[in-house]
Amino acid sequence: MEIFKVFYQNHKTQRIIREETKSMYVEAENLEQVRKYFGDKEVTLEHIEALTPDHLAYEKEHNEDFEVTKL
Repeated sequence: MEIFKVFYQNHKTQRIIREETKSMYVEAENLEQVRKYFGDKEVTLEHIEALTPDHLAYEKEHNEDFEVTKL
């Protein structure tokens, strides 16, 4: 399993506005599983990034709202 950081916006039809970008952490087998999870949701995916162990440690330490959604 890997941890992915997903950048998204809560709409599908509007243009992307950088200030409205949200992020969440998802534990999944692969990138395709993450894309399928978001496929039926009313969101626009901007970027999906697999986190390295060091990057994951940094996110946990510097993000007080850190929470992982398991697929």
